Amino acid sequence: MHIGARQRSPITALVVGLAGLSMLAGYLQKARCAGAPFDGVGRSLIFDRIKDTQVCYSDIQFLWLGRDVNLHVFPYVTGGINADGILTGGTVEYPVLSGVLMWLGGIGSHTDADFLLHSALILAPFGLLTAWMLGRLAGWWALLWSATPPLVLYAFHNWELPVVATSVAAIFVMTLERIPLRARAVLAAVLLAVGFCLKVYPGAFVLPLIAYVLTRNGTAGRRYDVRGAVMVAVAAITTVVAVNLPFALISYSGWRASFTFQENRQADLTTNSIWYWGLRPLFGPVADDVPLPAYDQTVSLLSPLLVCAAFAIALRLGWLRFQRDGAYPWIAVSAAMLCGFLLLHKVHSPQYTLWLIPFFVLLRVPWGLVAAYLVADLSMGIGVFKYFGALAAQTDASTFEVLVKFGVWGRAGLLVVLFFVFLRAAQRHPPVRGRTGPESGRRPVLKSPEPVR
Repeated sequence: MHIGARQRSPITALVVGLAGLSMLAGYLQKARCAGAPFDGVGRSLIFDRIKDTQVCYSDIQFLWLGRDVNLHVFPYVTGGINADGILTGGTVEYPVLSGVLMWLGGIGSHTDADFLLHSALILAPFGLLTAWMLGRLAGWWALLWSATPPLVLYAFHNWELPVVATSVAAIFVMTLERIPLRARAVLAAVLLAVGFCLKVYPGAFVLPLIAYVLTRNGTAGRRYDVRGAVMVAVAAITTVVAVNLPFALISYSGWRASFTFQENRQADLTTNSIWYWGLRPLFGPVADDVPLPAYDQTVSLLSPLLVCAAFAIALRLGWLRFQRDGAYPWIAVSAAMLCGFLLLHKVHSPQYTLWLIPFFVLLRVPWGLVAAYLVADLSMGIGVFKYFGALAAQTDASTFEVLVKFGVWGRAGLLVVLFFVFLRAAQRHPPVRGRTGPESGRRPVLKSPEPVR
């Protein structure tokens, strides 16, 4: 696809500039928790005092300790996970590429403040790149990425910006019509596989991409491009193996420990999920911090099964759309799959909102739904830390608990709605290309279509 519409260059520049300002504000917000005086291992003494009450907590600063980042140990090649579920020897709980980014941020760092700054410098270019791609693809709609609260709140909360960039880059690559479709799709699959090696979820998008390539050469009654679909699958699998195999060969226990940690993680108060606030009370009072094996086993069984069911429903609805319209809506199906994952996975961290916003942009979600989701997200992203702070101080936490519950159930209800809205939005307004069809060869429609009513 030829994107180069000159009138969009100022818009893209504005989108990128505002993203830079939002991330600067986000860093300054997190940096309030970091700084001298430090203890003997480089932890800011102020961190534990204000991280929740001042909503400046970040996983980046927190994980300066406990994962040997402060000792500059290269991840996964030593250590593992012990019988108590504690990671040892430099192993971290994320896929290998995120672990490498953590290690890079730790190089030259002597305190958690250094680590936060160095990590922000590594992550920020990915946020700017995402802004640039969204600006080129969607014009003014990209301001949803650059100029809304989630980028301020979560840009440096965890290591999300690189994985979001890989997902958007895969979509961006698929719009480059000068490159043959199979080559584009293979490159997109590689990018999604790299995303899988960062935070897993983009790997699911390979499935609708395969369906898109399979069906590209005809309608339901014509020849399928089986070879192209296989090439996409092989590219994704090969990339994942190539990235992970060296770590697994050097230290299988260290490499496997990150997956074991996530498998063993319980859907507790820190996971912000419907499982804790919806299912947990059925097994005992929520206020009681008592292990409930039956509850943990139920969540461990139901959560992955229901996530897979949501994926299957999204893929099936996409196939029905193909049979009816002759084009498989792989971006919309990917967005719907993400909704299913966010709703049903046992962990729903606040920063996952960054995963979703690019789909708001590309699929032109109605502004009312976007605003409602951002309000629910703010309620969660601020309320949950205020709630933790009140619990730690043993003060009245009831108001903040209401905010958390509003965030949990507000997001959940909206994710159900968005699951279907994404697919319907794609039907009326294919992303980026206006009404021309996914591969029509026409120049893109420059005017953004009206959102679905």
